[in-house]
Amino acid sequence: MKNYAIIVVDELYDFIDGSMACIGASDCVRNSAAYLSETAGRLPEDQESGGMVSGSGVPVLFVCDHHPADHCSFKEQGGPWPAHCVQGTRGGAIAEPLLPYVEESLCFYKGTDPGKEQYSGFEGVNEAGQSLNEVLQLLDIKNVVVIGIATEYCVRNTAEDLLRAGYSVTVKEDCLAWVDTEGHHEAIAAMKAEGIRFLS
Repeated sequence: MKNYAIIVVDELYDFIDGSMACIGASDCVRNSAAYLSETAGRLPEDQESGGMVSGSGVPVLFVCDHHPADHCSFKEQGGPWPAHCVQGTRGGAIAEPLLPYVEESLCFYKGTDPGKEQYSGFEGVNEAGQSLNEVLQLLDIKNVVVIGIATEYCVRNTAEDLLRAGYSVTVKEDCLAWVDTEGHHEAIAAMKAEGIRFLS
């Protein structure tokens, strides 16, 4: 695949080992780190110089839940979920094995408005106020590979929005984690029916 970017969705500690720990999260992070090391981004020893890995230099964009403490999705506020990914907490931090591939300008934060739930990375913005779509267009990206957590919610919503916006979308199945196994399989079947490709 040429001219593509990797989009990492919500590989954050509250979804890995915290208040909303998901099924398969440890494997998801391990496989994601291996995939990124093979395909794209920076290597740890490259970080200081800022040089890209020789080879593909595929852009890696991170989508992150980034909630205020009184977010409407939390049970304490009448929402469906336990408090998670609160700004400034470990639970909202990107998993350490993925940090070598993080560039702040390519991190997109969603769920920052206390009164608004946002599952899709398409609704997130970076530090400059740019949307995921705007940055992909600036990078002249047509194809995206989506990995992350959770299959039924933020991964599916992000992948579907990308598809609707005209991107060719592939999801890497061994780089996923999920809330409910049945829901995970149903979401994959639905995405495949919509034209989203899957890699093992």
